[in-house]
Amino acid sequence: MITYRVRLDVPRELVLFVSRLLARHRKETGTRKGTRSLGCYRQALFILAWYRDKADIPRLGAGFGLSQATSYRYVAEGTTVIAAETPGLEEALERAVKEGTPYVIMDGKIVASDRCREKTVSRKGREIDLWYSGKKKDFGGNIQGVFYPDGLPMWVSGVLPGNVHDLAAARPGGAGE
Repeated sequence: MITYRVRLDVPRELVLFVSRLLARHRKETGTRKGTRSLGCYRQALFILAWYRDKADIPRLGAGFGLSQATSYRYVAEGTTVIAAETPGLEEALERAVKEGTPYVIMDGKIVASDRCREKTVSRKGREIDLWYSGKKKDFGGNIQGVFYPDGLPMWVSGVLPGNVHDLAAARPGGAGE
């Protein structure tokens, strides 16, 4: 097998920030030193490289000397620690008001997913597929976001079933905060 080096075009400060988040997480969970395949800095590089390029996780992990299972676990752990830092909807809107933002944009998307067999009861009392979006006419998850006027995201919801209406998903408590 041949390996090669690649340049990761993200600021060093971002790698250090994610590294500190991982170190804090490891301390909180009681991870003993020397028990991980990668240190916090190299794990942060791995996670950010995956987010930057959306490379094949097992292949990218192999470049870092990781097994397939460890690669998936590291990406999941990184996503968890980064997501824990995001503001809630109310906090994001309060910050926008303090900054004098003239308006915000709310938009959403149904992201494609494999068909889930979970059922629910519609408002009309019929059994329906929970993850089926009538708007998209396909299965998927509903994700909503609130953006600054220039398009920079200020808040993004958790993934909700595709049958949840956009406005219901964006209401407090409706977006899985």
